[in-house]
Amino acid sequence: QVQLAESGGGLVQAGGSLRLSCASSGRTLSSYAVAWFRQAPGKEREFVAAITWSGSVTDYADSVKGRFTISRDNTKNTGYLQMNSLKPEDTAVYYCAATSFGYSTRVSKWEYWGRGTRVTVSS
Repeated sequence: QVQLAESGGGLVQAGGSLRLSCASSGRTLSSYAVAWFRQAPGKEREFVAAITWSGSVTDYADSVKGRFTISRDNTKNTGYLQMNSLKPEDTAVYYCAATSFGYSTRVSKWEYWGRGTRVTVSS
């Protein structure tokens, strides 16, 4: 069983940066692909970024390419999402997810989810 906990959210001005963390307890995270999704009020949960278990492959939504960076440290059982040049439209609850299968941009393909951390970007 993988239990995920996000941290690092908060309020930031447009153009600022935040670093989200996704810590795993229970089973080691090193065997799992990790992803970040987000859900804005009144909208569906959407894919943000993913990284394979080894960290060798990453993928990003077009809306965050060049601004966000996903990474992981398997020695710390933690995944990260560095968010730079934040925009008001990035405001959402951010969730990390893990799967033992190949990563996907589809919400339904991810096995384990954290409870989310809120990011608010003011203009």
